[in-house]
Amino acid sequence: MANDTIHQDVPLRLVHVIPVAGQSIASPSAYPAEEDFAECSLRAACLVVETTGLPVKIDTAVRHGDVDSVLIAESNGATMICVGSLGIGRMARGVLGSTAATLAEQAACPVAIIRRTEDGPLSEAGFIAVVVDDQPGNDQVVQWAMEEARVRRAPVLALGIGQWAHFEIDNEKFHRRIDHWLRRYPDVEVEVVSTRLSLARCLETRTGTVQLVVIDHEDANRVVQLLGPHSPPILPHADCSVLVVRDRHQ
Repeated sequence: MANDTIHQDVPLRLVHVIPVAGQSIASPSAYPAEEDFAECSLRAACLVVETTGLPVKIDTAVRHGDVDSVLIAESNGATMICVGSLGIGRMARGVLGSTAATLAEQAACPVAIIRRTEDGPLSEAGFIAVVVDDQPGNDQVVQWAMEEARVRRAPVLALGIGQWAHFEIDNEKFHRRIDHWLRRYPDVEVEVVSTRLSLARCLETRTGTVQLVVIDHEDANRVVQLLGPHSPPILPHADCSVLVVRDRHQ
């Protein structure tokens, strides 16, 4: 997401949370080993960002408390919050909870959940997928998808799903909406697909060809379904990252 910080002209804030049950503030001297590990982790993360050679402004912070609560608080002043998807799955979400899924539903800003295999590189190729429909807020979701595609120099996969599939909708109305975005982003390549499949099933059929799917905050409860467990592959799932779009006033 370093390119996004440059595109939006904001610093990249790296946060390490030291879990502390039942409290949000603690003295660094109370957890010396954890503090040392946090500082080392942040330094390593800074080095990774610096190796990209991108002119990114970096800010770091060590926080104490419940991880979910601390990151939700951080989201109040953020343009976007970015987390990994490790641990998301039916058991993790239903029994233990998942920070990524919780942030998707409760953060005060857009949330990017980065999906990658445990031993594989982060995918930087493939489509930016987005559902195009007539629901409130869809324009904002599509705009985020188009902006991400422009920043990443990636094509967009515009999906007409369910009632917007070609056999159930006014085809002319659907393509008018697509044409609107093509005119606004003439530099972005767009492929249009109409399907009766759900978003999750559609992404499963395109495993390896989609790097990011952009969804509305109203669909945040689908994050676990979209990302699925890392291993073992109990259920099929998309192998892409997810961006949950949310206005601050929402």
